[in-house]
Amino acid sequence: MVNCSNPDKSGIKSTKKVVLDMSRIESILSVSLSSLRLCGFASLREKPLALGHPSRSARSAFRPLLQLLAILLLLTATAPADDKLPTEADYYPITTFEIPEGVVLEAGAFQLLPDGKLAVSSRRGEVWLITDPLAKEVRASQFQRFAHGLHEVLGLAQRDGWLYVTQRCDVSRIKDTDGDGVADLFEVVNDGWEVSGDYHEYAFGSQFDKAGNIWVVLCLTGSFDSNCKFRGWCVRITPEGKLIPTTSGIRSPGGIGFHCDGEVFYTDNQGPWNGTCALKHLSPGKFVGHPGGNRWYDIAKEAMGERPKDPESGSRFIAEAGKIPEYEPPTILFPYKKMGQSASGIACDNTGGKFGPFAGQMFVGDQTFSTVMRCYLEKINGRYQGACFPFREGFGSGTLPLDMEPSGHMFVGGTNRGWGSRGSKGFAIERMDWSGKTPFEMHEMKAKPDGFELTFTEPVDTAKATDPASYNMTTYTYIFQASYGSPEVDATTPTIKRAVVAPDARSVRLYVDGLQPGHVHELHAEGVRSAAGLPLLHREAYYTLNYIPAE
Repeated sequence: MVNCSNPDKSGIKSTKKVVLDMSRIESILSVSLSSLRLCGFASLREKPLALGHPSRSARSAFRPLLQLLAILLLLTATAPADDKLPTEADYYPITTFEIPEGVVLEAGAFQLLPDGKLAVSSRRGEVWLITDPLAKEVRASQFQRFAHGLHEVLGLAQRDGWLYVTQRCDVSRIKDTDGDGVADLFEVVNDGWEVSGDYHEYAFGSQFDKAGNIWVVLCLTGSFDSNCKFRGWCVRITPEGKLIPTTSGIRSPGGIGFHCDGEVFYTDNQGPWNGTCALKHLSPGKFVGHPGGNRWYDIAKEAMGERPKDPESGSRFIAEAGKIPEYEPPTILFPYKKMGQSASGIACDNTGGKFGPFAGQMFVGDQTFSTVMRCYLEKINGRYQGACFPFREGFGSGTLPLDMEPSGHMFVGGTNRGWGSRGSKGFAIERMDWSGKTPFEMHEMKAKPDGFELTFTEPVDTAKATDPASYNMTTYTYIFQASYGSPEVDATTPTIKRAVVAPDARSVRLYVDGLQPGHVHELHAEGVRSAAGLPLLHREAYYTLNYIPAE
């Protein structure tokens, strides 16, 4: 074995194991010597060559040939060893905050304040402030409780010295008026929806949009029904405190956030009318799938118009989108148990490159898998759709809120109460930073009329990326039904006919026969390598192809 260490463009020193396979050498030499015999070298032994005991004449006569073959084998056996490949942690390390002893801080939302402190809300109705949250180490002594006695705060926003909190029953605002570091003034901004006490009735609130509104997604009563006003809806709370019904069809949200273009998205979770977890676009006047809350159209006509037709149970998302004008199909479907099981918080990379090569893309948490996923979005036929990619695993608890700061830092909060998680802690607050090294990843996956265009964060090995055998694609969708969840259905296997690498080696056009509108197109790029010889850090992508572009 030979070890060769070379730093590549990713900044990672890749150790390459060169293993000389003696049986392979013996086979090649035997074939070579047999060929030489056919050319007239009849004096060579007719029995198979034993590599350990070649004749003295063979060693003398063919030493140059043996040396050449050894060199060729050495050059063709230099793939990086799997145990030495760079990992997610090399590119995006995680800093775990030390939470004060005895405090159960199941994070629900984050808000960085003008003085540099980080406000963190709790599912248990508290708000804490963390001094210097960007420090290399964050200790328990940096935490101070700012407020308590609230009800499951799942949204924070700040403006004009007030901290706005979205809790289960309302949007309120709180302030410290005497400067002692503790909130002493509490005001209700709007409480125009209702609660029953059912555990499922979460209320996730956004930060302020460009018009100064807070968007709130309201979970149904249980999984199926809307027993209280506006459960199963998204509403906007205006700067004046007015409630505007905005979007119907919500089931069980796990987070809400903005795309970098200002559009609002939320995550919904597998259950009735949701075959799998999804990222969905919140567009005023639209219906996003679950008809359980549509009984409230009677009091929302001014903002929403007439109640839309209910979807047909047992149909497919894209089929119903063709029948119901108000229906907005999922932007991205997260394949169940592949990408996660409980989609949660949303953040967008608004850092201009301070978080690595993914500026403008969205990130979505998964509570069960304790992960953060990455999403590329594009607009086709006026509607958002796109691809999701694995990004970072290994968080301490079940990922819930995400917050991306322009400085290039992402805060990640965790909880596993009510649902288990791969992260073993009951709760966690963590920060994910970019190390400055660029991972070799699929950067974007763009739909084309006859396939897809892949872009990469680093130049690819042209020979490997041009080979259609380097890729594998399958498609499937989910049943749109009143029953809970759905298996993958209607599976197909498209054919990747050609792969064409761009002159700069940073993009590849895949020409595909058998694209399926309304299906997830699952791509595996196992054979792709960077020009430096590295495999992709993540080799899977899942594109929700609601619509095939015309050009």
